[in-house]
Amino acid sequence: MIKFLPILLAVLYGYVFYRFSAWRTAKELDANSTELMDPILNTHLSAMATALDVDRIRVNLYEIEPVNGLAAPDGRIFITRGFYKKFQQGDVTGAELASVIAHELGHVALGHSKRRMIDFSGQNALRTALAMIISRFIPGIGPFIANALTSLLAARLSREDEYEADAYASALLYKSGIGVEPQKTLFTKLEQLTGARGAPPVWMASHPKTADRIKAIEANEAKWNGALS
Repeated sequence: MIKFLPILLAVLYGYVFYRFSAWRTAKELDANSTELMDPILNTHLSAMATALDVDRIRVNLYEIEPVNGLAAPDGRIFITRGFYKKFQQGDVTGAELASVIAHELGHVALGHSKRRMIDFSGQNALRTALAMIISRFIPGIGPFIANALTSLLAARLSREDEYEADAYASALLYKSGIGVEPQKTLFTKLEQLTGARGAPPVWMASHPKTADRIKAIEANEAKWNGALS
């Protein structure tokens, strides 16, 4: 039992750290966000709400400049002020912004935010176990190798989540009559919008390659069109 104590402590640490982070994140979002009310965007939100058979979809405006959308651990959806400015400036259409919201709804519906709590705890435990095992054979650098291996695992899990949320968003956009074209065109703009340069290799990145994401969307679109023909 004693030999497993470091792993158990790592799992406990991961859980406690996640709970604290979730609480701190919720507090930050509450203090720096308001409901986003935009007549153009509301038209798309109403269409998606009808497709989901819900009364409304609430989206909150998070007052930070980086271009991003996020799904909070408590299920709320946020668009950053920086992203909304891109919409106001005409760099992003209302349908493209709606595709971001559909993607974040996918993370919520598929339980990604909650599951990441388990993943985070498990990765801490795995990192500790690997460091102990590898250090027996390669003293001194075991923790570095363990950290690299668990980072690769985390990136792969994150990429899988992104593909799943993309598929959910595509289905929702398709069903609501918005279509998947705005989802694809937004992906082509993301690097310029976010200022991303020098992206890491795809096996290290937490998000799939843009071309691969568009290809997956088009495969789903072709499947749905084929079913209707």
